[in-house]
Amino acid sequence: MQSFKPPVTEKHAVYIIYNPEGIVEHVGRSVRGRKGLVQRLTNHLYGNSSFVIKHLSGKGKKLRQGYQFQYLEIEDDRKRALVECLAAGELCPAHVGLGQTREDKKIARDAKEIYRT
Repeated sequence: MQSFKPPVTEKHAVYIIYNPEGIVEHVGRSVRGRKGLVQRLTNHLYGNSSFVIKHLSGKGKKLRQGYQFQYLEIEDDRKRALVECLAAGELCPAHVGLGQTREDKKIARDAKEIYRT
């Protein structure tokens, strides 16, 4: 495992974040960022992820306080998604992200509003 100090690979990968006690907190994958995993982990550090917002109360800097991670580079998008699912199913992380974008959330809110009227 590595300390939570990017930079790491700029390739796409599946990753596991462990809390200071060694418990799996999050399983994720890089999806579309040009800088792959380093960009995704940086997003976490700066609070730009549902994991940090919901699970760490928006405090990405907590990740520098004993959290560690492991990763596996996987180039193929489909295989990366499948490995993320498998790892999440096997490891049962404390937080499971839904992969929603801001636009997805807006569409869901709009749909709820239309349904109510």
